[in-house]
Amino acid sequence: MDRAGKRKILIVAGDPSGDLHAAKLAAELKKLDGTVSITAMGGVRLREVSDDFLYNLVAVNASGFTAPATHLALWIKLLFRLKGFMKKEKPAAVVTVDFYGFNYQVLKIAAKRNIPAYHYISPQVWASRPGRIKKLIKVAKRIFVLFPFEEKLYRDAGGEALFVGHPLMDIVPEPAGRALPAGGKWNIGILPGSRAGELHKHLKMFAEAFYLIKKEFPRARGFLFAVPEFTDADIGRELSPVKENWRDDIEIVRENDYLKRSTLDYALTCSGTATLENGLLGIPMTVVYRLPRLTYEIARRIILVKYISLVNIILDRPAVKELIQNDFLAESAAEDALGYLRAPEKLLAKRKELLALRNMLGEKHGSGVLAARSIIDDINVEGKTNGRTA
Repeated sequence: MDRAGKRKILIVAGDPSGDLHAAKLAAELKKLDGTVSITAMGGVRLREVSDDFLYNLVAVNASGFTAPATHLALWIKLLFRLKGFMKKEKPAAVVTVDFYGFNYQVLKIAAKRNIPAYHYISPQVWASRPGRIKKLIKVAKRIFVLFPFEEKLYRDAGGEALFVGHPLMDIVPEPAGRALPAGGKWNIGILPGSRAGELHKHLKMFAEAFYLIKKEFPRARGFLFAVPEFTDADIGRELSPVKENWRDDIEIVRENDYLKRSTLDYALTCSGTATLENGLLGIPMTVVYRLPRLTYEIARRIILVKYISLVNIILDRPAVKELIQNDFLAESAAEDALGYLRAPEKLLAKRKELLALRNMLGEKHGSGVLAARSIIDDINVEGKTNGRTA
């Protein structure tokens, strides 16, 4: 404990979705135990609930196979900083959230110092690089997994895993059941991704696809969902070459409650967490992704699953169209969307099909609550073992 009688827990997250879930976990830890203080390295959401914030790792925007290598010097500097923190402050626990490449090194540092370490949101070892299972169980006391089948994968390998349910089940509301709009007044979502590279590779093409849709349905409106890391100026740089007065047709949305998202009729979506969010809301979509050529060639050789979107992976069928690399053209994305907008009965059937995901992911588990309770229980036992009281 520190001088104020607080037990420090270090939380590290490195991408926007991990930052969101890490922030909710941090809030639950503090709610469950008033003696806990949070030191964090993450993004803007984690900063809001932390008692001590070390660095905005999310803003670095390093993901994929090759991007982290360009930040190697920074990675080393940050890892040394975390090592120094653990040595000086001796936190009661270390929790890493997603972001495997960097966070695996954080877990190794904690393991060497005999600090209980946990990993929340397992890497998708069933999709690629299953060898990560054995590496993780050597350095993490427990892995909190989002899908029921993942728990068995870790336990079969001799590790400790706990299925806590998918955190999106706790934050994505039940869809209200939007009626089909009259006169082609469609609400079209534009979700280019949460990283700067994704914004640059996807947004201009999405805007071109939207205007192709609008050519056939003039009353359609676009809603561009942007993470806090993107400024209006960032977005404008991508959209202005498509249409100078794009603001007449496209509204920028910054929300964390999914209220505006739930009003969408269709979405043009970057592959990632957004596809599952849309699925849980019953929003038909076209899913796209473009990678740098080298990264794509590496990914193509190691990915074990047939699909890129979580919706298709979980349903194990091509429920939504995927346009990858050179297949992603504005015309292709628009034509897929128009195939549904021209046939409302097809749109309604797809809504129903996607909502089946809710049953597959179970009830609202309180993912952050379950993970937080498991950590608090452990450090309470550890405190009593070391002669301290919680």
